[in-house]
Amino acid sequence: MGVLIRLSALLFFGILSIPLKGQELKTVDHIYDPKVETVLLFPQVSANQLDPSLTLNPPIISLDEQVPLQLEFDDLTATYRSFRARLVHCNADWKRSILNDIEFTYEYNDTPVTEYQNSINTKIPYYHYRFTLPRVKLPGNYLLVVYDERNRNNIIFTRRFSTYQNRVTVSAEARFSTDPSRQFSDQQIDLSISYKGYQVISPQDDFKVVIRQNYRDDREIRGLRPTNVQSFDQTLEYRLIDLSNTMSGGNEFRFFDTRTVLSRANYIDRIDRLADRNVVYVQADQPRNQGPYIQSDDFNGLFVIDHRETSNGATNADYIETVFTLKVPEIAGWDIYVNGVFNFWQLNDRNRMSFDALLGAYRATILLKQGVYNYDYIGQITASPPKVDEHFIEGSFSSTENDYEVFVYHRPPASRADQLIAYRKIGVNKRK
Repeated sequence: MGVLIRLSALLFFGILSIPLKGQELKTVDHIYDPKVETVLLFPQVSANQLDPSLTLNPPIISLDEQVPLQLEFDDLTATYRSFRARLVHCNADWKRSILNDIEFTYEYNDTPVTEYQNSINTKIPYYHYRFTLPRVKLPGNYLLVVYDERNRNNIIFTRRFSTYQNRVTVSAEARFSTDPSRQFSDQQIDLSISYKGYQVISPQDDFKVVIRQNYRDDREIRGLRPTNVQSFDQTLEYRLIDLSNTMSGGNEFRFFDTRTVLSRANYIDRIDRLADRNVVYVQADQPRNQGPYIQSDDFNGLFVIDHRETSNGATNADYIETVFTLKVPEIAGWDIYVNGVFNFWQLNDRNRMSFDALLGAYRATILLKQGVYNYDYIGQITASPPKVDEHFIEGSFSSTENDYEVFVYHRPPASRADQLIAYRKIGVNKRK
């Protein structure tokens, strides 16, 4: 009995951690189980759980507001499985912190995922799971780990999220790059931090600033140093002449609509309705790296799940084999990928395209749930080390509409981990 009590205490205080098949747990967005699809994590800002637009909000919430984070995902084994969820606290660099569970959680940090539904009238059956994340005590970075209840070593997937408390004030502006040679392709983010009333020992060294484009962890600026420290006004200015606060603007994302398979929607070329599945062919695409910028509306790489006939994408939306086609001659020494947040912006076998000599184009087939998707094409040089170029196919324009986020981290005196003390979201070239 005493051994069981001590084991429970160790689990509660975070001394026993979740292993990952004997390896270090990677603190990234990743799905380890190939039968799990469409992992969504978003703030539940509305009581209407069927509102598909909720998923367009990033998993970032204020601790001063009573807005929970909602997790949804599908299990395509079509048999019920028991899952559990656990939170891992991370520092500003997304490395695991040394905090014990009791320092950042209010409850026992190991919760069963109990809410689920069967898919309805779908050719590919699945179980749809829903889970509301427990509240946390501290502002900062967290990793949600979902694992198999029967096998603690079997991690199903991991998702990042952040919580913040605005203890300092951030002013930010995004505009064209001040470098004449990059003013038509890049965007620049100037910002300042006012820390009046906030205790900090060395403001020019202690604040860690991160700028992120379109909610993408692979599109970040880190390591910025203030260019001006106004000690009397307690203000830091970041207006860098070395262009380290500049990012390429990219291009507006391509999109397609598969909310219905009864007829062709936007940018759908053909629908094959087979007995056991549906196959949708997205209209063939051309490179956009040459020519002028063309304005269009997008979700900045995100997607929404929806089903036009029932307006209930959670359980009525089917999984569809989605075929992408890029009309371009074979490019020696390059791999081409079709990408978006549906693949967590990762380049792997799932979204790698193959060249079809008879078709004279690159093609990829990806299983995706019905909805409206943003995507683009990314090139990667196969030489060692490989080099990723997102603008090789798509081009880059400073006129592109983008979202930017500014994160300010600080480790307060006597604290053992970084805290997110300010969060600001801004847009550039907004048209609505």
